[in-house]
Amino acid sequence: MTEIMVVDDDLDLRESMAEVLGGAGFAVTLAADGVAALEIIGRQKFDLILLDLVMPGLGGLEVMRRLREKSPRLPVIMLSAFASVENAVEAMRQGAQDYVTKPFRVDTLLTSVRRTLEEASFESCRASMSMDRIMGCLANPIRRRILTFVEQESSLRFMDICRRLEIEDHTKMNFHLKVLKEAGFLAQDDRKHYLLTQNGLQVMECARLLVKKLSG
Repeated sequence: MTEIMVVDDDLDLRESMAEVLGGAGFAVTLAADGVAALEIIGRQKFDLILLDLVMPGLGGLEVMRRLREKSPRLPVIMLSAFASVENAVEAMRQGAQDYVTKPFRVDTLLTSVRRTLEEASFESCRASMSMDRIMGCLANPIRRRILTFVEQESSLRFMDICRRLEIEDHTKMNFHLKVLKEAGFLAQDDRKHYLLTQNGLQVMECARLLVKKLSG
């Protein structure tokens, strides 16, 4: 489950955001100030931080600066009741992915959260995997269909894959399966069933993100 932290000194707002985000299927952790947030982040992994700009003690920009020293890729959405172009520009300049004003609209908040998480996932794909290798492997439609069918069924036998793709040439099928195995996207279990590796699961997610990014 996606882990989100909300950092805000306003108790009512923290609880409201926890209700909205929890209702949308996210796991939510709350922090009342920057010091508490940094302490929790030091021992728990998060996918996104929603961070109030103005708080007693450590302000949002200082919290984000310290956060960037330890977790440079952790996405942050800045929250503020003081909406201004200057505030937004400064927050973005220091590394925030987005900026949401308070009081927030539920649809605006969730759109920002989902877009930021999607962008972070895409950047993670780019950082952890060679896009050339991904595109080279998935350029062939047969290999794309193989990965899709195996993902849908969790695992498939050789003959099941041949039947699904309506390919009678076993030499041709073996070639494509070999390419996918050598790329690290497919493996076989003790029963000789084909299944997606962790890299295979990731490449399918990357492919979906790429298609969505290009079409949107």
